[in-house]
Amino acid sequence: MPAPAVPTAPDRGNSPQAGGKLPATLLMAGSCLPVLGAVLIAPVLPRMQDHFAGVAGAEALVPLVLTVPALSLALLAPFAGVVVDRVGRKRLLVAATILYALFGTVPLWTDSLYGILASRVLVGVAEAAIMTACTTLIGDYYTGRVRDRYLALQTMCASASATVFFALGGALGAAGWRAPFALYAVGLLLAPVMARALPAPRPAAADGQDRAGTGPRPFPVRRMTGVCLLTVFGAVVFYTVPVEMSYLLDDLGTDAPGAIGAVTAVASAATVVGSVVFTRLTDRPRRRLPLVLALSGAGFLLMGLADGLPLLIAGAVVNCVATGLLLPSLLTLAMSRLDFADRGRGTGLWTSAFFLGEFACPLVLLGGKGALGGLAPAVGLLGLTTLLLAAALVPLTRRTGAALPHAAPERP
Repeated sequence: MPAPAVPTAPDRGNSPQAGGKLPATLLMAGSCLPVLGAVLIAPVLPRMQDHFAGVAGAEALVPLVLTVPALSLALLAPFAGVVVDRVGRKRLLVAATILYALFGTVPLWTDSLYGILASRVLVGVAEAAIMTACTTLIGDYYTGRVRDRYLALQTMCASASATVFFALGGALGAAGWRAPFALYAVGLLLAPVMARALPAPRPAAADGQDRAGTGPRPFPVRRMTGVCLLTVFGAVVFYTVPVEMSYLLDDLGTDAPGAIGAVTAVASAATVVGSVVFTRLTDRPRRRLPLVLALSGAGFLLMGLADGLPLLIAGAVVNCVATGLLLPSLLTLAMSRLDFADRGRGTGLWTSAFFLGEFACPLVLLGGKGALGGLAPAVGLLGLTTLLLAAALVPLTRRTGAALPHAAPERP
């Protein structure tokens, strides 16, 4: 007879595990740490290049200081997911946050470019654990619409923090190329608060009932494969505007840094708007995906056809509103298919898929540019591909949840 009460609590999302706003705030802050690593030192790369000019291969090695953590994160996130499920989410998060601070501040006291590169690889290892553990804990603490909102907020915080960290890195860089690395020490402030304030997660009642009824079962590889493949493509869509906008503007004769910065800021704001809109929607993420992808594709087509700045900006805004919806939709869809015992591994796979898509994005556009003779046609082709994928997904999204055995229910 208690069965009718089970859906209502998850729909409210007021999990007793969460214990107020502080755990959510800490998880949002932790989710921003990998973003800090990705953009903080970008403004000081030229100064690093000058400092290490006498090191053999510095022209190639210095840019790797910025990109190696993301590649490391993409490759190691699945292993971090395995550790999350075996060692525990909270324990791994606290340890990884401390290591993040220790590895991240290595450039403050070493003058070896190879030592700095090695530390950046280790920063990526810590980031993989942090991102996987934070997302897994959001899935553990919250359910239903509240979980969806927090996952969207995670995306929104990461997008907004990128702009803040970029500006902060530039300001600190005035004091020298090493100065921005001092911000990695924030991990030493966060870790003890996480250890004290984050409650130990427990399986939800529905997860316990599933395991009691079916016994031990293997990881749901088949159900996660489709979501992860879609996420790789979604990440290419998500990063196309941030990565390629300056080149598209340059092709139209706009190369002033101020103008490029203003247009990029407008596009970033549109992504945040999309994330905010996601928190207000009540339909199921799976049913929403074709429309979101279609909107993204339409934005790309406008950008590909643009012969002036207004149409290019309009296309970018349409696309970025859609990508602000796309990322949390993919993440909540993945979460809806994972029980407590699988959530760490599933989140690790999803995180890996997303960062692999980020890594592949410029390569995909470069290949399209070479084949079609220009970047704008390549963006237009990506838009057409996105529209075709949206159309192909429509029949799949009309299926009922019965087609997804053992998946956590998608609640309105």
